[in-house]
Amino acid sequence: MKHKQRGMTLIGFVIVLAVAGLFIYVGMKLVPMYTEFYAVKKALASLESEPGLVDKGPQKIQELFFKRLNMSYALNVKRDHLKIERAETGYKLTVDYENRREMIANLDVVAKFHAEKVIQRRAGE
Repeated sequence: MKHKQRGMTLIGFVIVLAVAGLFIYVGMKLVPMYTEFYAVKKALASLESEPGLVDKGPQKIQELFFKRLNMSYALNVKRDHLKIERAETGYKLTVDYENRREMIANLDVVAKFHAEKVIQRRAGE
């Protein structure tokens, strides 16, 4: 009875390892960018539950927003990325920013993020 060998060769294993390593490396670069964006969205959402925020004005809204971002270690969002506009019954907050990470040598990954939230006066305020 002849037995034929089955399995992966060493070269095949090295290729699979290299592809897996590449995906892990790319993931290590992309995941922090998206966790920061989710921190921005969470900070915007948490502002909505702040009592009496609409009456405090844009400066206070900006201050509270960046305090929440600092707790999440979101360092790429700067003050000029936040735009606060007066809306009918409150404020419209828009965050537009770009995040750039170096990948390999002169190859970079660039991600553009956009988040909006309308903070309205609640009934009883």
